[in-house]
Amino acid sequence: MTPFRRRFDSLFDDFFGDLLSDPRADWVQGWNPKVDIFEEDDQFVVKAELPGVEKDKIAIDVDGRVLTVKGERSGEKEVKEKNYYRRECTYGTFQRSFTLPEETDSEKIKAEYKDGVLKLNIPKPETSKAKKITVQ
Repeated sequence: MTPFRRRFDSLFDDFFGDLLSDPRADWVQGWNPKVDIFEEDDQFVVKAELPGVEKDKIAIDVDGRVLTVKGERSGEKEVKEKNYYRRECTYGTFQRSFTLPEETDSEKIKAEYKDGVLKLNIPKPETSKAKKITVQ
């Protein structure tokens, strides 16, 4: 039964996949940038790929433990769609939210945007940092 379901899911994805990702479809709005989140000794780091997004179109909010990154990538309006042979680039608004593992002082979060990559450095609270204890 499982192989049949996988084949059916694959068939469904093959058929509807292009429709769902077609930016010309009126009902498809927005896009989701790829994000890496990792931990270092004294901080958490969030890296989001935002190619083509202007710096002033990015907003970062922290509400309690929820970090939200949102913005907009504008498309080219001058090109008529009938001239496209293939159109895969997506445009529009995006919003990604993440729950931070611990209470974080939002005033200490640092954001850097370079070469289409947004990097957020989120310091760990003092209480969660590893401490070395010497055995005597």
